[in-house]
Amino acid sequence: MHTLIKNVDILTMNPSLEEWFDGWIAFADGRITYVGPGQNPEVERQYDEVIDGHGYWLMPGLVNTHGHAAMILLRGLGDDLPLQEWLEAKMWPLEARFTADHVYWGTSLAAVEMIKSGTTLFLDMYAHMDQVGKVVEQAGLRATLSRGMIGLCSEQEQQTKLDDTAAFIRQWQGEAQGRIATMIAPHSAYTCPPSFIMKALELADELEIPVHTHLSETAREVAENEVRYGCRPVEHLEKLGFFQRSALVAHAVHVNDEEIHLLKEHDVRVSHNPMSNLKLASGVAPIPRMLEHGLTVGLGTDGAASNNHLDMFEEMRIASLVQKGVTGNPLALPATTMLRMATLDGAKALFRDHETGSLEVGKAADFIMLDPKQNRLLPAHQHSSMLVYSASGAEVSHMYVDGRCLMRNGELLTLDEEQIRREVARVIHELLPS
Repeated sequence: MHTLIKNVDILTMNPSLEEWFDGWIAFADGRITYVGPGQNPEVERQYDEVIDGHGYWLMPGLVNTHGHAAMILLRGLGDDLPLQEWLEAKMWPLEARFTADHVYWGTSLAAVEMIKSGTTLFLDMYAHMDQVGKVVEQAGLRATLSRGMIGLCSEQEQQTKLDDTAAFIRQWQGEAQGRIATMIAPHSAYTCPPSFIMKALELADELEIPVHTHLSETAREVAENEVRYGCRPVEHLEKLGFFQRSALVAHAVHVNDEEIHLLKEHDVRVSHNPMSNLKLASGVAPIPRMLEHGLTVGLGTDGAASNNHLDMFEEMRIASLVQKGVTGNPLALPATTMLRMATLDGAKALFRDHETGSLEVGKAADFIMLDPKQNRLLPAHQHSSMLVYSASGAEVSHMYVDGRCLMRNGELLTLDEEQIRREVARVIHELLPS
């Protein structure tokens, strides 16, 4: 079916069409066939479906570059703690009890929240990733999936994790009509011995897959890495060869200018997770300096257990406001920069900007529509500023991925929200029996 949405305010994130305009977008077989000014009404006859988008805003779907979807089941169970205590005393003991069933329904709940708040592409690093793949396939979302691997275990268990990762990648890379891509994800330098990281890198070379890890999230992590390995985490991973292939790192809160230069030299992509970093008191990443060096930086929520939500509009606002505060510069991360980080640069961070992230002919028809008649968007003096400083995911009314409508007028079309709520209540009772 060839579909046209006309008379709608559009932001493409295409460098040649950066400003908002009142126009048309058309798509067929999941790909955009036209985006631009409105045409002669006679042209409408060539389309099978014509939708009048008057009164709505249309923009690329948001890209969440780092998270742990099923951790939404632990939301609110470890608040007001620093990272290591949060992990070791709260998260890891409960996560050890997660089954495939828990991951399936936790990820389903996360998918509901992401769709309803405008995220069309997300990265997930977790376990039981085949269950995550099933949710992505059913929900209709686009995702980059990785089996998170902690290497603090026997060599036999390490090998089992590597084998599981390889099997998952061979089964799921390119699945869901191409919406699923994969990465190899040793959790971090502080949870993975060098020998294990090097084995993971060998697997990445074999399968020609990008790598992903947590990096320099806390000052404690950096200090302990210096004691254990005689250098900071960035240099440590560089020596291991981590940056010799396509790499995405999450957090990078405690990096200096020399390290930023090294990351840029290797074209390492960064996922900035401001709300999680603030909540865990990990610090504030030097994002303006990264951008000055030319690094590609996308936004991420991290897991809902450390955020405590998956709303990328909230993430944009906090990211911008915090940098204004710590730098004393109101232009440190302006609204236009935040929108790019949450869309096109997010897709670049996941090495998927050839598919999505902007509205251009030939790219996937991945977009959201917002209802600006909601009180938070009135009066709409500046669309971009309103999206970053006023909007929330609640203003998202429609979502399309690959040209398929996943939500219309706030109603989910691919997931049964009521069933998911019931199943989540059941698995929570299993995890935390009263």
